[in-house]
Amino acid sequence: MDYSIYKAIDGAGPHFLHAPLKFAASDLVFVIVLLVAVTFLYPWRSRRLERRTGAVMATAAGGLALLLVVPISNAVDRARPFVTHPHAKLLISHGRDAGFPSDHATGAFAMAMALWLYDRTIGTIAFVLAAIVAFARVYVGVHYPSDVVGGALIGMAVALVLYFTPLRAVIARIATWCSDLWERILGLTPVRPTT
Repeated sequence: MDYSIYKAIDGAGPHFLHAPLKFAASDLVFVIVLLVAVTFLYPWRSRRLERRTGAVMATAAGGLALLLVVPISNAVDRARPFVTHPHAKLLISHGRDAGFPSDHATGAFAMAMALWLYDRTIGTIAFVLAAIVAFARVYVGVHYPSDVVGGALIGMAVALVLYFTPLRAVIARIATWCSDLWERILGLTPVRPTT
């Protein structure tokens, strides 16, 4: 079934979709990173610290999730579809390393889930972008659908674990410190005397 879905998606769209989906497969995850950065850096009028905490959580979740998939990928050692099926339509150049789980989907969904836990609107935008990344990774031929679904589930799980454990308080303290530092850099608030 996994291969059947892959075969139906792999490069199946009209030619004009190839370029945007190649971009999505390779670089759209950096747009999500930019969204995380803007969420932190923008001087929101309301819920500023909450949104900034979400950005710090997204950074931590994305980084931790990507670290966790390395041993999983090595243990599963699943060949990419273009390796197993040489007739596949590979639209981007890619290494022949293991394909499960998808790093792109893992990082994208970890960041999206973390943002969503703190701000539904920004998080929803990130989820849409993450879904496009995941679809594009299959479309360009470098992943099976289960590779991106597995990555998405791992990424979201990591964000949820960080949010629903005592690590949330640690991340909130880091976010508060970083937010205060950023406000001082911007000169938007007076420097608070140390006590």
